[in-house]
Amino acid sequence: MPSLDRRRFLRDAAATTALVSAGGLAAGVATPAQAAPSTAAPTPTARRKGAVSFRWWGTAGWRVDIGDRTVLVDPFLSRIDTGLFTGPFRTDTALTVRTDMIDPRVDRATTVLVTHTHWDHFMDVPYIAKRTGARVFGTLTAYHLGLAYGVPSAQLSAVKGGEVLDFGDHSVEVVGSLHSRNPSYSVAFPGVRVSPPPQPATIADLPEGDTLGYLLRVDGGPSVYFTGASDVAERNLTGLAPDVAMVAMQNATTTGDYLPRLLAGLDYPKVVVPVHYDNFETELRNPPPVAPTDRTRLNEMIAAVRRISPRSRVLVPEYETAYHF
Repeated sequence: MPSLDRRRFLRDAAATTALVSAGGLAAGVATPAQAAPSTAAPTPTARRKGAVSFRWWGTAGWRVDIGDRTVLVDPFLSRIDTGLFTGPFRTDTALTVRTDMIDPRVDRATTVLVTHTHWDHFMDVPYIAKRTGARVFGTLTAYHLGLAYGVPSAQLSAVKGGEVLDFGDHSVEVVGSLHSRNPSYSVAFPGVRVSPPPQPATIADLPEGDTLGYLLRVDGGPSVYFTGASDVAERNLTGLAPDVAMVAMQNATTTGDYLPRLLAGLDYPKVVVPVHYDNFETELRNPPPVAPTDRTRLNEMIAAVRRISPRSRVLVPEYETAYHF
């Protein structure tokens, strides 16, 4: 596919003209101009043609429709209650896949990109892969976990960073990344799987398994970088320069200079979209619920992006709303 000028301004800047200030967020997040809000799931038989659309599914999850192809990133729709937001956090919470939430929204998928294998990123992926026949890209841990769930090996592709995958009208570049650390400088559920384990039963059975980022380049459209966690190996970002960056919100200060290093590494994207800011153990309903402490962090993140990269637009997404960059 032809190379893209990754430093160009977006061709349709009007689609993302909503600048959200920290003060404005406290009163509510406005839907950007030209964003087509939809609280209902996409019609299963609909065939979307033309412009590329991006729909946020909460956490770091996205549905991207490119003509008649659909790319999913970290699709987590079951949104099970682990007590993470209400306490106490139950690490023995059963992995209960909610097909009633998934089936109306996942009428098709050609590709699934997994940033890491924590439950809120991976637990719905095996069901989606078997339902749609989509090819799943992820770490070697994601590969072995897929096998443990009975996903055919022909649908699983292990990647580790540096691969550029050509799909004709779009490409995906895999980027080695890092997972965020908690206030104790630790990663929740650390570890990798070097062989297929027994089928996971609880959220603790899904380790981080190493972390990746993905750069999606659409032929004649935008280039978009997806993160799934709030740390960065900035040396791996050289030359990516995406138009849009989906940036996970930091929930601790133990990772130094996260936003300055990420934004500089990405050459200060034209649009920055905060993700992983919502309470993802509630219904998928707008406005996205945000815990009080997370709202403060989100306000601080928006202010920091505007300070570090004043030319960047900040778009705070709502659930299941079609954005066109």
